[in-house]
Amino acid sequence: MASRTKRVLAASAIPTKRIEQAILLIRGEKVMLDVDLAELYGVPTKVLVQSLKRNAERFPPDFMFQLTADEFDNLRSQFVTSSWGGRRCPAYVLTELGTGYGVSRRIAELEVSGTCL
Repeated sequence: MASRTKRVLAASAIPTKRIEQAILLIRGEKVMLDVDLAELYGVPTKVLVQSLKRNAERFPPDFMFQLTADEFDNLRSQFVTSSWGGRRCPAYVLTELGTGYGVSRRIAELEVSGTCL
């Protein structure tokens, strides 16, 4: 089983620089936005957010939280977005603990299904 985990991790390696660029400091916590995590997992943001909402009890506040309207507006003002598209509600963010938990859950799901990325 350990060799399968190593194969899954090696096959799904993401450049460190890409991960570092996605880390933000919000509320004194190193976090990643749901949109960045979805991209790293290769799923639509909508799918990731639905999964987070369905499993909210597994993600306590020190694992995940939703940005306030002010935080969201501040963050949005720092990025160039189109006037016709984009998000309508504040993003979810996962802390270091939350992203680690999410990665371990994803690896476990891959092992159970026998899927290798």
